Amino acid sequence: MDQLDQASQKKLTLFILKVSVVAAIGGLLFGYDTAVIAGVIGYLEIKFNLSPLMVGWAASSAIWGCVFGVLFTGYISDRIGRKKSLIITSILFFISSILAALSTDLNEFIIARFIGGLGIGAASMLSPLYISEIAPAKNRGTLVSLYQLAIVIGINLIYFVNLKISNYGDQTWNVEYGWRYMLASGMIPAFLFFFLLFFVPESPRWLIKNKKSDKGLEILTKVNGVEKAKEILAEIENSLTSESGTLGELFKPGIRMAMIIGIVLAMFSQITGINAIIYYAPEIFKTAGFGAESALMQTVVIGLVNTLFTFVAIWLIDQVGRKKLLIGGLIGMAISLTAIAICYHFDLANGPLLLVFILCYIASFASSLGPIPWVIISEIFPTKTRGIAMSFATVVLWIGVVLITQLTPIMLKNFGGAPTFSIFMVNTLILLYFTWKFIPETRQKTLEDIEASWKKHK
Repeated sequence: MDQLDQASQKKLTLFILKVSVVAAIGGLLFGYDTAVIAGVIGYLEIKFNLSPLMVGWAASSAIWGCVFGVLFTGYISDRIGRKKSLIITSILFFISSILAALSTDLNEFIIARFIGGLGIGAASMLSPLYISEIAPAKNRGTLVSLYQLAIVIGINLIYFVNLKISNYGDQTWNVEYGWRYMLASGMIPAFLFFFLLFFVPESPRWLIKNKKSDKGLEILTKVNGVEKAKEILAEIENSLTSESGTLGELFKPGIRMAMIIGIVLAMFSQITGINAIIYYAPEIFKTAGFGAESALMQTVVIGLVNTLFTFVAIWLIDQVGRKKLLIGGLIGMAISLTAIAICYHFDLANGPLLLVFILCYIASFASSLGPIPWVIISEIFPTKTRGIAMSFATVVLWIGVVLITQLTPIMLKNFGGAPTFSIFMVNTLILLYFTWKFIPETRQKTLEDIEASWKKHK
């Protein structure tokens, strides 16, 4: 790095951080809007007299929106750009918060949450995609992990908001009004996201792919400095000439392995149980013998641990590497899930042990399986097809969320806690083996280097 680059390094770092933080706010909305259901669902169940099946449907209605939102986002973002697509997601969040708060029956609630889900799903793909396409290789893992940090901050924030709102009145007031205020509060972060997006640039790789190399080089220079930017521009343009840009390309020998890894990581990041705890934590604690207010307080503790250990991932992901960090976290998750199942099996779930093991599980997840799939999925696909490929992988992720959200209340009621958490433990062990055997290390590599490495696979 030359003297000029040394002098401007601080400016470059601040620019990268500003852009990444703004994009990561999409993750805050993701966490905020999905986890709000943890405070709402109990009151909604009473308000509309819901069966366990309908509880799952009400909780998962936003998630179905996510599936459809992701399905079309890759194509749309490849056509109109990452930035404009993110702006659309913020508008969907805002509209959903208003409509859900004003809903007068379950159908209106489900439609409103579905609209919000479209935005959540789109942002869940676009935010890490945008950050990965603008971040330098040396700290891309850290910066994409900001997205996961924003998710857990959003979850943590809404837990506090839910608790604060619920304390304004008794259960009767909460059944009638409290859950509406919880949902309406989502308008504030949605507007903030919309406003801040006007201050960030378009993805340089999208600009270069769409024949706007001058603008792309300008942004790459702000991120990497003059000489490195020219080098990266040449790599991007070279990689684009060797890509067809079709979805079928992702299933050809070589790149096919990247697609398999993306799909497996996406699905197993959900079916190892995280959303069973995030979405249904108050109900899990209530069935374990905790009171309603105490159960809500436990979810705040979960949120704090989730946030704290996401910082651990941000600290280590570009030092230790993705693969080692993921393996360590999965081992911790498997041990914790085994302990949770044992607590249920031996009727120890109504004491502090359950909370301790759930917190150990959350800590293990937050420092590994929480951020790492977003990082790897945003890194491993070719430039021309990155948008549509991430859509494909993220659709699989949201299908996993739908399955867990829909089935968890049924599994807990019909099978009990021990079999439910044992299933999550087995899924964790499957992912642990797959990670050890098939997932490569991508630390410190440019996106173009990662793309080239897949050509060695047959």
